[in-house]
Amino acid sequence: MDVGHYILDGNADAVEFCPHDSFHNVLAASTYVLQEGDPPSRSGCISLFDVDADAGRLELIQKMETAGIFDIKWSPGSPLLAQADADGYVRIHNLQASDSDGTETHGNCLTEVCGEHISSSMCLCIDWNPSSTSMTVGLSDGSVSIVSFQESQLTTLQEWKAHEFEVWAASFDIQQPMLVYTGSDDCKFSCWDLREDPSRLVFKNTKTHKMGICCIAKSPSDPNTLLTGCYDEHLRIWDVRSISKPVDEYSICLGGGVWRIKHHPSVAGLVLTACMHNGFAIVNFDGNQARVLERNETHGSLAYGADWQRGDVFVGGRRKSAAIATCSFYDRLLHVWTPKGDIFV
Repeated sequence: MDVGHYILDGNADAVEFCPHDSFHNVLAASTYVLQEGDPPSRSGCISLFDVDADAGRLELIQKMETAGIFDIKWSPGSPLLAQADADGYVRIHNLQASDSDGTETHGNCLTEVCGEHISSSMCLCIDWNPSSTSMTVGLSDGSVSIVSFQESQLTTLQEWKAHEFEVWAASFDIQQPMLVYTGSDDCKFSCWDLREDPSRLVFKNTKTHKMGICCIAKSPSDPNTLLTGCYDEHLRIWDVRSISKPVDEYSICLGGGVWRIKHHPSVAGLVLTACMHNGFAIVNFDGNQARVLERNETHGSLAYGADWQRGDVFVGGRRKSAAIATCSFYDRLLHVWTPKGDIFV
């Protein structure tokens, strides 16, 4: 079911629903625009929306002009939004409600808490650790940075050369946050142990991915399962106890580069994927079996951003249906929708 569409002011590349109870209706979307010149400039913005699937509402409530953004992520600990941008900055924004009980989303707004220039390279991806005390950032020169967030200050703890080319995926292990997984345009999938400085290489797989690695997503419900997405159009399922090859060597081909993977927040084995040239797909996986349950092909250009709204949403004490947000790059389209079928059967 179509909830609503919105044309953003720039090329859309990420959407993130706030995971915190008082703000489940809040959706953030980010953009990136390359402006030719000598030197070229990269601009962007974060747009904040109020989403109510039952009412068919997708309403813009705030827009913040920024540098060109490659990735945004909400903190798991509090309503803080991290931004990784093309100017080499990490910025943290705080979400606040205008009223005391947080049920009225129209007054919600982001304010910048802090920002730090962490690299002369572009910041391409960002992920929080489970305790919200640090972030891992993938950089365009192949490096990875670990940035701490303490008392509203950002400090670079470590930085090392992890890959030969751009690092599009850098993700903490949810159950073992001393481990960080990285993937790059060099087709290498690696794991690093942060207890040493510089981080120690735990493993490096160089043979499985046929093209650059776009995303890495550890299962929140199964400590042994991890998924990777690749330009070669395959969603791969890994058992981290045997990392030499995926559980299923070929996993599932989704017909487009797998740019984003989002595990359902409460249903094990259910993921939402952004498939670049082939729209968006909801995929169910169980062991070494995976199948597409539903596709959304309403977008007209590169499918980049995707996220689930958390659970059933309660606004003013009333139960609301959860939604899915997706965005595509060149047509600048943000689309909020609910699945056609019963994907939870």
